[in-house]
Amino acid sequence: MSSFEVRNGEVTIVGETKGTGPHVVCITGWANSRDVWSGLSENLCKDHQVTTWDLRGHGDSGTPPPGNYGREEALKDISAVLDEAERPCVLVGHSLGGYLSLAYALEKPDEVTALVLVASGPGFRKAETREEWNESVRQAAENLDLAEGAEELSMHVDSYVIDHLDEIKAPTFLVLGERDKRFAASAAVFEKYLDVKGTLIVPDAGHMVHVKACDEVAEAVRGFVSSLDLEGNG
Repeated sequence: MSSFEVRNGEVTIVGETKGTGPHVVCITGWANSRDVWSGLSENLCKDHQVTTWDLRGHGDSGTPPPGNYGREEALKDISAVLDEAERPCVLVGHSLGGYLSLAYALEKPDEVTALVLVASGPGFRKAETREEWNESVRQAAENLDLAEGAEELSMHVDSYVIDHLDEIKAPTFLVLGERDKRFAASAAVFEKYLDVKGTLIVPDAGHMVHVKACDEVAEAVRGFVSSLDLEGNG
């Protein structure tokens, strides 16, 4: 295992890489540290290069002041991580991490060979729906030990990603817990607009499906990546 620190301006992003093979970079959901990927990473690193890292304001990464947690800063953090992990890569994103993976694929399509979206959504078209989501994030943040302002990462200010889904050409694999009803509707949206190659629905699993069923998810990712024409396969 190789630990690393990279910088985006004044913010240090901390992560680790293990294994060799096709490059897989995991992006966590809001209020999680990179440790949530430990089970999946241990399995997948047998034949893949797996990078996990902490979002700004989370885990071991730096905590800038409020006002520095917007989508553009998060995408710059991903770019800084890829400076270390190498491009192009497969982005595996959970929840917020899946949303950021979609946004990154829109901005830098040549750097994303494929997407694995775990319990993820594309955002919201209606302003009132965005505000309902944002209010739920604010309320949740009150009960979490997060850096001040870090809730901004999970808040939606526009419909940029959902409005441009059909521009994303990267082959995509979906993972969802059977009990994760809040994100189930997103799968139909992804099926309509993305190049979805397959879907794994894990019985009796909820939003943290990649933790509860880490080996099953890892095997699904392995099968999906092996079906792609990527350097390091085989």
